[in-house]
Amino acid sequence: MLIDDHFNRRPTDIIVATSPKCGTTWLRALVFSIINRNSFDFNDHHLSKANPRDLVHFLEAHIRGDRSTASIDGLLSPRLLSTHLPYSLFPKCMTDDASSACRFVYICRDPKDVLVSKWHFANKLRPKELPPLPLEEAFELFSNGVSHYGPFWDHVLGNWKASLEWPKKVLCLKYEDVKKEPSGCVRKVAEFLGVPFSPEEEKKGIVEEIVKLCSFESLSNQDVNKSDTRSRENPMGNSDFFRKGEVGDWVNHLSPQMSEILDKISEQKFQGTGFSFH
Repeated sequence: MLIDDHFNRRPTDIIVATSPKCGTTWLRALVFSIINRNSFDFNDHHLSKANPRDLVHFLEAHIRGDRSTASIDGLLSPRLLSTHLPYSLFPKCMTDDASSACRFVYICRDPKDVLVSKWHFANKLRPKELPPLPLEEAFELFSNGVSHYGPFWDHVLGNWKASLEWPKKVLCLKYEDVKKEPSGCVRKVAEFLGVPFSPEEEKKGIVEEIVKLCSFESLSNQDVNKSDTRSRENPMGNSDFFRKGEVGDWVNHLSPQMSEILDKISEQKFQGTGFSFH
């Protein structure tokens, strides 16, 4: 409601959208690098000095009860903003209006890997006086749709269906595809955002430079991202956003029964939608 009432959208806004633990940090870095590729030297890039969350502003953190949006109103266009909100919760003027050029770049991930990543992350942030959250309990919550920002499967479907209805407004990516073909996905995002790579940029290897700069290995090894400094205002350290960045790590944690249940839920939820993680 605060976004609906107080957020002054611009037609050039770019929204990096994710359900938590689906590749938010990676997508922020990729979009920032694509849009600003002519503004920085790859040998002395902003991503070597700042965590992606400091470069792509988290919308929910900037629109609070005081109704002030001054911190993002002052940003130059195109504004790069990030959100975990489901597509359905955005104002109709941002989602249903075909004339609005505001664009959403969404990434989702196999729910089995999402669950494992969320479980690890939750235990990192869990108060020391509490025992660790058991994986079995996290599984029950997740499979029953009890997640931050709503049920995972509904979150994915909202953006997927929007990408089918408004393909020039919403781009839906899969984490696994970006891992498999990062260069192709970088080109796809650039094309979607209206800033395709020129033949000269291709010849210079700019796409590959972006892929390398934004890789898990590169980002996680930057000194700024090794910091675990936390505060009351910011309980998460930069290092908390980097664990493994792998596809299929769920096999090391989930039982065959857990995996089967999650796959069945996905099959039921996505049936007839044209969407699949396989």
